[in-house]
Amino acid sequence: DLSARDVHEYRVWRREDLNVVSEKTQMDTLRVFVRWCETIDAVQSGLSKKVRSPVIPDGENVRETVIPTDRAEEVLDHLERYEYASIEHVTWLILTETGVRMGTARALDVEDYRPDDEQAFLDIVHRPEAGTSIKNGMKGERRVGISAEACDAIDDYIRHRRPKVTDDYGREPLLATRYGRVATSTIRRYIYRWSRPCVIGRECPHDRDPDDCEAAVDDSRASKCPSSVTPHPIRRGYITHLLQIGVPIDVVGNHCNV
Repeated sequence: DLSARDVHEYRVWRREDLNVVSEKTQMDTLRVFVRWCETIDAVQSGLSKKVRSPVIPDGENVRETVIPTDRAEEVLDHLERYEYASIEHVTWLILTETGVRMGTARALDVEDYRPDDEQAFLDIVHRPEAGTSIKNGMKGERRVGISAEACDAIDDYIRHRRPKVTDDYGREPLLATRYGRVATSTIRRYIYRWSRPCVIGRECPHDRDPDDCEAAVDDSRASKCPSSVTPHPIRRGYITHLLQIGVPIDVVGNHCNV
C-alpha cells in the first residue's frame, strides 16, 4: 500500500527534526529499502525512483566521506618515500590496496599473510574466541589478493620493523606495536594523521597557515583538519573505484564483503 505520496509525507515529517545532512542520509537509506521491496514485489515497481533526497550544498557536509584512489596513492607515495615499511605505511597499504574494514585489518596475523602462493593474498579469518571477530562473522571470511609491490613493503616491515610481540592469546598480530596487537583507535590515528594534505606536501585547501593550525602542528589534533578522514572513506573510495572501472557488482560484493 506504500505510495509516492506516503514517501513524500514521510520526508516532510522528518524534515521538521533533521538538518539537511541527516535528512539526506535517511532518505537515501529509505530509497535502498524501497528498491529491495521492489525485488520481492512488496511495493509498486519504480517507487524507489520517487524517493526524493536533498542535494547537500558545498560545505554543508564538513568532512569528506570518500578518499579517491588518486589521493590515497599520493599518501602512499609519501609514506613509501619517508616512512617506508613502518606500521603506518603498512596499515595504509593494506587498507588502500584491499578495501578491507579497519577491524579486518586489525584482525590479521602474520600467518594470514601469504606472499609465497602463485597469487599473494591476505587470509581473512573470523576468530571471536581469540579476540578478533570480523564483521559478518564466518560469512566475512575470504582471501584478498595483494600486489607484489605491497608484498615487498610488508616483507621488509616484518623482517626489520615489526616488534617481536604476541597478543593476549599468544598470536602474532601482523599490525603490531610494542604493546601487542594495534588498537582500533591507533589505526584511526594513523589515518587522521596522513590524510591531512599539509603533511604530504600539498597546499592547505582550507586557506589555513600550517604553522598556526592546531590540526597541522599537533598530531593528537589531526582529526580537527577538515580534510582528515577516518578509515572507512578509504574503503568507500576503493569500492567506488572498482565500480567505476567496470568490475561487476557481484564481484565487488564478494571481494569487499558488502
